[in-house]
Amino acid sequence: MQLSSTFRFFLIFFSTVAAGTIVQAQQTVPIPVPAQQDTNRVIQIVQAKSLREKAIDSVTNIETAAGNAIIKEGLTTTYCDSVVINRRTNIVEAFGSIHINDNDSIHTYAQSLRYIGGERIAYLKKNVKLTDKKGTLLTDELEYNLRTGIATYKNGGRVLNGKTVLTSDEGVYYADTKDVFFKKHVHLVDPKYDIRTDSLQYNTLTNIATFIAPTHIVNKDGGVIDTKSGTYNLSTGEAIFLGKTFIRDSTHSISGNRIFSDDKTGIVQIDGGGKFVDSTNNVTVISEHMEISRKENSFLAYKKPVMIFYKDGDSTYIAADTLFSGLRKFDSALNKQSTTVDTLNKTITVNVNAADTINRSGLEKIQQPDSTGATAAHPTINGNALLKDDNKKDSAVRYFLAFHHVRIFNDSLQSVADSLYYATDDSTFKLFGQPLVWNGQTQIAGDTIHLFTENQKAKRLHVFYNSIIINQTSPGLYNQIGGREMNGYFKNGAIDYVKTKGSPAESIFYPQDDDSAYTGMNRSSSDVIDIYFVNKELNKVKFINAVDGVMYPLKQIPADKKTLRNFKWLDAKRPKNKLELFE
Repeated sequence: MQLSSTFRFFLIFFSTVAAGTIVQAQQTVPIPVPAQQDTNRVIQIVQAKSLREKAIDSVTNIETAAGNAIIKEGLTTTYCDSVVINRRTNIVEAFGSIHINDNDSIHTYAQSLRYIGGERIAYLKKNVKLTDKKGTLLTDELEYNLRTGIATYKNGGRVLNGKTVLTSDEGVYYADTKDVFFKKHVHLVDPKYDIRTDSLQYNTLTNIATFIAPTHIVNKDGGVIDTKSGTYNLSTGEAIFLGKTFIRDSTHSISGNRIFSDDKTGIVQIDGGGKFVDSTNNVTVISEHMEISRKENSFLAYKKPVMIFYKDGDSTYIAADTLFSGLRKFDSALNKQSTTVDTLNKTITVNVNAADTINRSGLEKIQQPDSTGATAAHPTINGNALLKDDNKKDSAVRYFLAFHHVRIFNDSLQSVADSLYYATDDSTFKLFGQPLVWNGQTQIAGDTIHLFTENQKAKRLHVFYNSIIINQTSPGLYNQIGGREMNGYFKNGAIDYVKTKGSPAESIFYPQDDDSAYTGMNRSSSDVIDIYFVNKELNKVKFINAVDGVMYPLKQIPADKKTLRNFKWLDAKRPKNKLELFE
């Protein structure tokens, strides 16, 4: 598509013709330059079978050269069947098998050439072809204005550049800026892309294509891009799409107000109104800023990101300061491996070995320089913070990380934590940093919580260290069970049964009579406490081994006996609806 040198040749050639020449045989005869010309040009007729000069009227003479005519000016040679020069009107016409050779670098072909010297406009017609051995323009009519440096075709044209073919109904070339505007039914086809639009700008110097109308792009892998404006650098593979742009393939889709893409690095960056959909894992991410690595198959989202897991009509919403997802690989020795991703100076590293067990410290922050050189807290995950997975073969598992101020909302369950890890192989949410889980009027807390799900519904939870479950039975009255660790089970999305172990496990329970009146407060301890729920309300407590307890009348409960050691009712932190997560 490098046509600029061709048009420079037109400028030389047509200006030369406009200067005027009388030729006899193979001699060059200088002619005085007309008043409107700003330079002297000399043209030489190298050969022709016949040379004639004919008087049309008393003031008009024309010179003709016919029969395998060859005209030369400097290093530019023009071949044609015949040429006619009208010195009075300053019009030059050439006919038949026109071939313009500019120093063996640029070749122009046509069947008809008409140059109007006064207006400095050249018209080429019939099978027009311009080529510099790299790019070729094919059209049936081409108009070139030497005064403005604008070349135009209006009846269809085709540009060939290697394996790239661009067709359009109209095209305009600007010599000063080296821009080409293709208009009406623009279609670009090459081994990488198939592009259709109504208008497209291309710069022959920078090799940048600019989209100035709704554009539909299909890549070689079947991916689709729909955009209204933007630029694509054919040399570097860098693209910027402005306005609402949609990118999709068979398993993913991306949209945003401003999208930057780099073919070499595989990085896609979204600013404003970003949305990423992973249909394979039924996940949608919405964020004001996202960075996606196609090579690593990962994404990083921040600036109010929200991740949505959806299946069978049920959705779980997760919000945090930062969201990240990647692929965790297993080798045959059961070693977990995940690629370190540095996306525009925001590094997230996951190094996990199958022998790792959970670490109480969970997640830790590291200091990373931001784009200005200042340090800011960016997340990393300690390999010891994840539980080992057994019986894994060579495979890859999609995992998700959420860092800081994590909030989760589902119609049946809500949660908050500092950080979260989730993997698709076991559908388990692993919550770190003062996690809290709510189900109905029940709150569960501990150092770390693993929440096992099935079809987006809670199935089981495991609470590690300092576990406590609180059930608000009425305003100011809280049933409480605490211990070292806790296992809970859900039925149809509602908590059904909880087993608490401790040294010892403790409980505070407000029993009720047949009329639902409270009879007092029972404070007890044992090695194991089983808790049973009905309709999300605590219904029965069972103590196993080393039972010790006391029953207090409702009005004689000592103030220091009303709560367990880790009691904190934190319902104010609970997400009340999914809309809160988008604020």
